[in-house]
Amino acid sequence: MSELALSVRNLSKQYRLGVTVSDLWTLQGRLVNRLLRRSTADDGFPREIWALDDVSFDVHPGEVVGIVGRNGAGKSTLLKILSRITEPTGGTATIHGRVGSLLEVGTGFHPELTGRENVYLNGTVLGMKKSEIRRKFDEIVAFSEIETFIDTPVKRYSSGMYVRLAFAVAAHMETEILLVDEVLAVGDAQFQKKCLKRMQEVGGQGRTVLFVSHDMTAIQTLCPRALYLEGGRIVGEGTASEQIESYLNNYGSRKTIDSSNSLSLSENLKLHSFRVTPNPVVSGDSAIFQLELYSPEDFSIKDVAILILDSLGRRTAILDLRQPDGTYRADASNILRISAEVKRLPFVEGEYSLGLWLDAHEIRKDFFDLSTLTVLTKQRNQTFVPHHPSLRGMVELEYSLETTLTNVNSISD
Repeated sequence: MSELALSVRNLSKQYRLGVTVSDLWTLQGRLVNRLLRRSTADDGFPREIWALDDVSFDVHPGEVVGIVGRNGAGKSTLLKILSRITEPTGGTATIHGRVGSLLEVGTGFHPELTGRENVYLNGTVLGMKKSEIRRKFDEIVAFSEIETFIDTPVKRYSSGMYVRLAFAVAAHMETEILLVDEVLAVGDAQFQKKCLKRMQEVGGQGRTVLFVSHDMTAIQTLCPRALYLEGGRIVGEGTASEQIESYLNNYGSRKTIDSSNSLSLSENLKLHSFRVTPNPVVSGDSAIFQLELYSPEDFSIKDVAILILDSLGRRTAILDLRQPDGTYRADASNILRISAEVKRLPFVEGEYSLGLWLDAHEIRKDFFDLSTLTVLTKQRNQTFVPHHPSLRGMVELEYSLETTLTNVNSISD
């Protein structure tokens, strides 16, 4: 086997904007294109973009490498070039081994064909041999959990059934190299967990995997190593934890509500600001949660709480902000500010969504996805590497460790 599974050198991809086949082959397209070019020649927008710009890296056989970065960073373009779906503008990508791609789940499915027929059709599109599909067929159907409907045309499938069957086909390809792009973002939470487990099995079989995802927990679970792309370039390479932390620090999805973009909670009540300081925060450190409410008329609040949810939308904790002596009151001339300091934030590293429960004189409801809290790993003075965040549950427990040795002969019956 070659020393390298993938060797990418100075890979670049340029796209021209605003050019389609209709521009070239129809009279209408030519006229429209000429008009647009005349009217936008000096509008300041680029006519060409570099989706990838001088990208170089190596992947050894059996490595599972994550790729992180914002939308438009070049992640999907890189996998499409490695899959031979598109050609690079410059540079080379040398691949040793058979490549399987999970780029667009369901590519090759035909709505009029049954699930059984589509397993063979889709498998062939993805590069599987008929004998391989036949050997894997029962395993594919069992994974998809749609045995009862396997001989039903897929046009009658629900979206969840369609996705399960499509992923099952793609995930059972026997290739030396697997390229995966955001396939875990589809389906319900239970199916996502099943997909993640399957990807772990693939990595455990010694196959080379490149995994693109916006789910940082999935990247950390699957990938010891990661590449960080931004603007078509590799700006970071190393352990998955390091690259995820760098990505979140620079371009994390943290939101801030302030006076410039205050949120209307009702006709007369605004969320003037909502923030966490600091953000990101290190697990075990203190954090201040603060919100400001304003109304053009006098208002009162009976109950208010900050909701903290994990990446799967599960309620991890709440901050009960009610006053011991009862209701909050404010008049039209004041902004009501409520702050709560958590002395030791116990959460395991990850991305958390923040919401608000409010019971006021005119509203009584939850508001979700108002802000985002990023929790980073606490640095420990210890020689061993901590268990992975995916294995540590939701909270970090502080404890002291004590061990003793007792002579077995001293233990009485």
